[in-house]
Amino acid sequence: MTAVATSGTGPRAAAQASALLSVNNIEVIYNHVILVLKGVSLHVPEGGIVALLGANGAGKSTTLKAISNLLRAERGEVTKGSIEYRGERVDGLTPNDLVRRGVIQVMEGRHCFGHLTVEENLLTGAFTRSDGPGAIKTDLEMVYAYFPRLKERRNAQAGYTSGGEQQMTAIGRALMSRPRMILLDEPSMGLAPQLVEEIFEIVARLNKQEGVSILLAEQNTNIALRTADYGYILENGRVVLDGTAASLRENEDVKEFYLGMGAGGRKSFRDVKHYRRRKRWLS
Repeated sequence: MTAVATSGTGPRAAAQASALLSVNNIEVIYNHVILVLKGVSLHVPEGGIVALLGANGAGKSTTLKAISNLLRAERGEVTKGSIEYRGERVDGLTPNDLVRRGVIQVMEGRHCFGHLTVEENLLTGAFTRSDGPGAIKTDLEMVYAYFPRLKERRNAQAGYTSGGEQQMTAIGRALMSRPRMILLDEPSMGLAPQLVEEIFEIVARLNKQEGVSILLAEQNTNIALRTADYGYILENGRVVLDGTAASLRENEDVKEFYLGMGAGGRKSFRDVKHYRRRKRWLS
């Protein structure tokens, strides 16, 4: 099996040609010694949803933090490669500068200001804007239209809301910055399946109706590939497979190792030896 297509035509070439975001062969090192990402490249087209898939520790969150320039807070740095947004290198910008250009990350773990109300949390997302209170109020109502539950809980202290409501608050706060791209890290983590479905439906609507491009890091491969247009699979800091979401859903290795379905029906991930998986991906 060929791990990654290399031809100059097809979905990958189209994604590169129309890329809003391009990550080009980056290497990330923590504490000057720990190599975490090894030659990662990916592309997100304007108006697309791209999934970044893999097990815990594969490098998904590190990839998003490299793009949003949050690595320095964790003693990490991009030591090779480049990151381009709208055709310009952005790996030297501050996170604030990147937000002003239209790229914002929703962190893993539903980070909210627990002592503030839901509405106060949402309004903090507009701190980089200078288009006046009227425009901000309009966007606040837009967020409430996508997340009606937040409107009901607008005066509740965020730290006392449910996990699902905190995840909605985090996404809504990102929307208040008027982004062109959202980096969404593990939105399903710790949530009940019904809430996960609800949040992913809203993400898909935001993409279609607001034109927001989304790079989605997610362990729940099944729902991610139902939502995304294209996907990349990371293992041990490397991209080992990529393709359209439809092709990845039908790939036998993806079915076996990430969707739990092999030729003989549903399997446990623990039943498959690691060396066999590596041999398959890299053959």
